[in-house]
Amino acid sequence: MREILILAVAAVALTGCGGKRGGLNARGPDEMNIARGAPLVVPPDFALAPPKPGAPRAMGIDSQAAAMEALFGPGVKPPPRSQVEQQLLDKAGAGNTNPAIRSEAGDPRTSVVNKGAFIAEVLAAPVGARDAATATVKQPG
Repeated sequence: MREILILAVAAVALTGCGGKRGGLNARGPDEMNIARGAPLVVPPDFALAPPKPGAPRAMGIDSQAAAMEALFGPGVKPPPRSQVEQQLLDKAGAGNTNPAIRSEAGDPRTSVVNKGAFIAEVLAAPVGARDAATATVKQPG
C-alpha cells in the first residue's frame, strides 16, 4: 500500500512538469525584449544656484509653523516671541549657529567630555540587545 501511495504522489508531481508551454526545457523571459520608457526630461530651470551654508531655506515653513498647522489647521500663525523669550534666546546664542558644526563634531581635535565607562558601555552595546549582562559595567579594581 505504501509503495502505491509513493508512486501516485510521484506521478502527480511529474505531471506538473509536462505540458506544451512549461516543462523542464521551457525558455524564460527574453531580457532583450523590454519596453523602453520615455527619456528623462531636463527640468525647465536647470541653472539653480547651490544653497549657501547658514542661509534660510528658500522655500518651506519652519518647524514651529508646521507644528501649529498640524495642531490647529492650515493658516494658523505662531504667536510672536515675547521680549523675555527673545532675550533668553539671544543670551543662549540661538542666532549664532555654526553652519559647519557637522564637520567639526567628528574632528579628533574637538574637545569632548568623558562621561565615564557606563556611557561607553551603553553606546557600545549591540542594537536591540535585551540581555542584562551586556548592560553591566565592569568597574576597575
